[in-house]
Amino acid sequence: MSGTQRPAPAADRPSAAEYRIEDLAHASGATVRTIRAYQDRGLLPTPERRGRANVYRETHLARLRQIADLLDRGYTLASIKELLDAWDAGRGLGGVLGLVAEVHGPWTDEQADRISLAELIDAFGGVPDDQAVAEAVELGVLEPVPGRDDEFLVPSPQELAVAVELHAAGVPLIAISGHLRELRGQVEQIASRFLEFTTEHVFARYLGHRPPTDSDAAEAAAMVRRLRPLAQQTVDAELARAMRTFATRHLHHHLGADTPLGTDDPPLAALPVELPAQTIRAVQRLVGAENVTAFIAAATEREVQARTLDHLAPTIANMNNIDQNA
Repeated sequence: MSGTQRPAPAADRPSAAEYRIEDLAHASGATVRTIRAYQDRGLLPTPERRGRANVYRETHLARLRQIADLLDRGYTLASIKELLDAWDAGRGLGGVLGLVAEVHGPWTDEQADRISLAELIDAFGGVPDDQAVAEAVELGVLEPVPGRDDEFLVPSPQELAVAVELHAAGVPLIAISGHLRELRGQVEQIASRFLEFTTEHVFARYLGHRPPTDSDAAEAAAMVRRLRPLAQQTVDAELARAMRTFATRHLHHHLGADTPLGTDDPPLAALPVELPAQTIRAVQRLVGAENVTAFIAAATEREVQARTLDHLAPTIANMNNIDQNA
């Protein structure tokens, strides 16, 4: 039969359940060197010795795929060995893998989207900017689509939409990317602190064993599902509070900066203020003689701002009530 490839003799190819190391490497995607390194570390069961060759089975292939999956999830080889040893001892991995899947699951309901290069350019004013696109890719705001130079994956359409609105308001792209870098660092600190807090007070009792038992891991996974929205809810509430406070302060500062003094107000230089000598001495001991004036000025400014906010708060509340009753 010309043009048809003849099958290899049965003696030259492995059966469905047996692999030479080269065949195992091809089936698993690992290299021969990696497989041997896993054997040396005890991550793979000992293969069967047949003559001068090692023979691997489906259990070895399944184990290699498990190792690859756990590595993709961020586990180290040392922690993977602990998990696999526990499994081999009959403790099971179902709960642990369920916990891993829960932690690695989505932490937002937002769905990724795609955008073409033409749509991207149009969204940012119609002027191409290769440097800005490269910056967005570096930050992960955009992800290249394999095989497509004119299309990007957008992991967070909301984040991209914020950038579009800021640019439309006049913020340069380089300032937007710089702000995102700074914000990301601060948010990562918040996330890290929240995880430390919940681990100390909630998850420590589930993760006391290395690795945790199947039942403890399953309970921890259920707790992750319950606590998943709390971090974002807390940050949303605190951000709203902070924005309300600081927006009011900034507005008052900028509106008040150009407000002229009343015609009957005396010049500031004509308003001497006498402080008790003991107050001056206390401030001097605290900050040094050379900083007394600056300290008193700063303290006075802080008190004025605080009292201004106290005065504005009921005024704004009354305005809101008027708006609601109108």
